[in-house]
Amino acid sequence: MKKIVLICLLIGIPFCSSFAQGGSSHLRISVLTCAPGQELYSTFGHTAIRIIDSSRQTDLVYNYGTFDFSDPDFYSKFTRGKLDYFLSVAPLEDFMYEYRSENRDVHEQVLAVTDSTKKIIQQALAENLAGPARYYQYDFLYNNCTSRVRDILMKYAGLKADQVLVPAGTSFRDMLHEYLDKGNQAWSKLGIDLVLGSPIDQKANIAESMFLPDYLMKGIDSSVHTPSSMVLQEKILINRGNGQQEPFRNTPLILFSVLAIVAGMIASIEHKTAITFTKLIDFFLFLFTGLTGCLLLFMWFGTDHAACAANYNLLWALPFNLVAAFAVWKQPVWLQRYFTVYAVILLVTLLGWFWLPQELNTALLPVCLWLLFRSIRLRKKL
Repeated sequence: MKKIVLICLLIGIPFCSSFAQGGSSHLRISVLTCAPGQELYSTFGHTAIRIIDSSRQTDLVYNYGTFDFSDPDFYSKFTRGKLDYFLSVAPLEDFMYEYRSENRDVHEQVLAVTDSTKKIIQQALAENLAGPARYYQYDFLYNNCTSRVRDILMKYAGLKADQVLVPAGTSFRDMLHEYLDKGNQAWSKLGIDLVLGSPIDQKANIAESMFLPDYLMKGIDSSVHTPSSMVLQEKILINRGNGQQEPFRNTPLILFSVLAIVAGMIASIEHKTAITFTKLIDFFLFLFTGLTGCLLLFMWFGTDHAACAANYNLLWALPFNLVAAFAVWKQPVWLQRYFTVYAVILLVTLLGWFWLPQELNTALLPVCLWLLFRSIRLRKKL
């Protein structure tokens, strides 16, 4: 009889202890890290929070990476950096559908947090979902779907930014390049390097480096949650494998180099047709670089995209090239002085290419060299 009573007591103690801590042991909270996809918007992967509530028999995923395509001003707001992202919630199977169809791995880290912490996180997400905090202005570096999860874990779950995740001196741009090179997305890399300015060349500290999904996952793994690891269990929910990755090919660099060489050969021919064709090349060259400069100025001053500020690509993509493109045909007197100044700016830019506060894409080197060559030739001709 005494043995039966003792066994009952031993069984009952854990139950009473759980009840005393708030009775929330029916909750399980985990972080889902989704592998990068083929499209540009999915190049860097995704992060979400999964909460299983056995008392309510729910398995829900909280996702901060949602936006409304049906907004009539969607494209305008997106371009100007005024598009609101928001927190959404969906059953696990609905969330996983996209990643299964795109053959993207999904990694789960079950958090080793107390019952009271689980309840606090669940309540915080519920309040965000129901209140104005559901919406937020997206920022590529500092306020995205992954950084939102990071902030919740640092605030409530004890995530500590105390383990170095990237080599010393690593910038935000370096981290982005890692993903783009792995995905062999040379054109996307060029576009990002073109539009995003010097702010992304700042060195990322430990907490900031967790703005990307894979690095948040590494941060969670390396964070010591008293008295042990922060991760209770790790699972691979979808394991498709990354397959054999192709080596990175800088296609834009090859293409621009070939075009510059061909244009140079045409410009060296003293023939009426070749001269006319060279004028057309000059027109489109300065027109394109002028339009590019106008776009970069707009992204800097006309939008809320902080990462587009202080863009040193404006040293070669001068907006005034737009005027010079049309002036090439009539060749006014002031054009000689313009090409003199522009050639000096290009020469200084090329000499200081690897020491500028912003890393410029190497595919732009042949473009800048061709601009310098044509500016000098046109100046002499004028």
